[in-house]
Amino acid sequence: MTPHADNPLIVQGDRTLMLHTVTSVTDEAGRPLRDEQGRPRMTEHPRFAAARDALAVFAELEKSPDFLHTYRLTAISVWNAAALGHTAEMIEDVLEEYAAFPVPPNVLDEVRAWIERYGCLRIERRGQRFELVADDPAHLEDVLGFDALRRLVEVEAARGAAPQHVWLKEFARGSLKQTLIRIGYPVDDRGGYIEGDALDIRLRSTTAAGLPFALRAYQSAAADAFHAGGSVLGGSGLVVLPCGAGKTAVGMAVMERVACKTLILTTNTVAVRQWREELLDKTELKPEEVGEYTGDEKTICPVTITTYQMVTWRRSKTAEFEHMALFSSQNWGLVIYDEVHLLPAPVFRVTADLQARRRLGLTATLVREDGKEDEVFCLIGPKRFDVPWKVLEHQGFIASASCVEARVPLADELRSTYAAAGARGKFRVASENPAKTAVVERIIALHSEGRILIIGQYVDQLHALARHLKAPLITGKTPNAERQELYAAFRNGTERLLIVSKVGNFAIDLPDANIAIQISGTFGSRQEEAQRLGRILRPKSDGRAAMFYSVVTLGSRDQEFAEKRQLFLTEQGYAYRIVEADALPTPC
Repeated sequence: MTPHADNPLIVQGDRTLMLHTVTSVTDEAGRPLRDEQGRPRMTEHPRFAAARDALAVFAELEKSPDFLHTYRLTAISVWNAAALGHTAEMIEDVLEEYAAFPVPPNVLDEVRAWIERYGCLRIERRGQRFELVADDPAHLEDVLGFDALRRLVEVEAARGAAPQHVWLKEFARGSLKQTLIRIGYPVDDRGGYIEGDALDIRLRSTTAAGLPFALRAYQSAAADAFHAGGSVLGGSGLVVLPCGAGKTAVGMAVMERVACKTLILTTNTVAVRQWREELLDKTELKPEEVGEYTGDEKTICPVTITTYQMVTWRRSKTAEFEHMALFSSQNWGLVIYDEVHLLPAPVFRVTADLQARRRLGLTATLVREDGKEDEVFCLIGPKRFDVPWKVLEHQGFIASASCVEARVPLADELRSTYAAAGARGKFRVASENPAKTAVVERIIALHSEGRILIIGQYVDQLHALARHLKAPLITGKTPNAERQELYAAFRNGTERLLIVSKVGNFAIDLPDANIAIQISGTFGSRQEEAQRLGRILRPKSDGRAAMFYSVVTLGSRDQEFAEKRQLFLTEQGYAYRIVEADALPTPC
């Protein structure tokens, strides 16, 4: 394809992709038009949205200022695209379709090399053993040059001859995959799975409450893509769907297809109970077949649901993880990792030994703040299925949402404190800016009929706001029974305003929440932004749109990190409007 100067994309030799979001407005003669201040008039580039959606398949968004978004091609981003069936030619076609200038040849060469590396090494079962094989013996010779890999295998070869067989040592399957991806070889694991103890799991056509229930087309497609008909080509990997799109239903559909004992790991006790309620409501499993393994109750059943915190609990930093034995306590045929982007390091380690079990990761975003995307890729599996957020919004499966950042000046009395603080201290001072309270009140007044969640990071700030607004507050110290009562009151309309700490990031089933006000967050966490937006994306019974507000201190560390969090919203195609707090509409 011939590049065109009017296209929005510039591909640079360092694999950076610069995507213009706007273009100048011209008259009939092609001359730029200017506004009253003499500045060029701009409008959204007509090919920006299509280019953004195409790039999201194989490139990672790094920066998203108003006029120029920056993406980067990485090995993991390209390998995830390869796992979904994208070829080097398809990626090349996209780059050339939207490029304003010729694509540097070295970039295309690297994409081809990454694609060629994906699956050129395979793990295959030979009786009771596993063998590392390759169609090209040169690849085997290459990786055997690394001491870290040679320690995990036994090489069978005549003296001085090329390797005839490379056998994996016992229990080395996960470690080998980790080692190979670090040296640039994402292995295709076709070693198969232990079937696990059989368990008949069937989805209902009507819920326990008598309501009709059926999987949505994309949920069935996601389960099928993961299961791959039970072959060794499936059975491990990630399903990426927006919050509110029904990832739990995908998990249940996979359980029905695998039909084995299942271990489910999720984020907190509230999520454990929501999973249990969903399973009992939408499958034919009996209560005695679905167990909760938490601090409150430790019951191991054919389907057992626990938390990451539970399995990684220990009495001291040097003590043993007392509950890790849960992974080997039953002959599990499937392990489900809910919110897999939060998987803690100790669970990665035990997952390396679970390569014979089918592994399903559910997430709204592949972004990890610790940079361990490669660990997820090789130990849980590649991305098997995803649907862009805006696609499901257009289809009515998640609510439409508008995102607004309201910037408020730092209170005068805090300027000297802010100036004297260190980097982390500056962020906290700016995050807890008392001037945010008036902005929150104004937003609440703007949405007098809304169901409003206020979400923040700092508990002292939230307690002060709860006292000021006379609103209920849920933190990590709120007993589960009290949390459930407050969530129920919010759902039935008794409470229309609820303040939550970080516990509100995950697994809250509040379908009528349509306004979220974020007053502080975890530095620049994109995954947290995904979770918080997800709290308000369930489709509303009256068709209302959702509003996601971030209240940010102007010209501060708070604003710097907000710009990083904005990446996620831009990545998903959401317009992100920035206003001065005093420019918010006046309540009627």
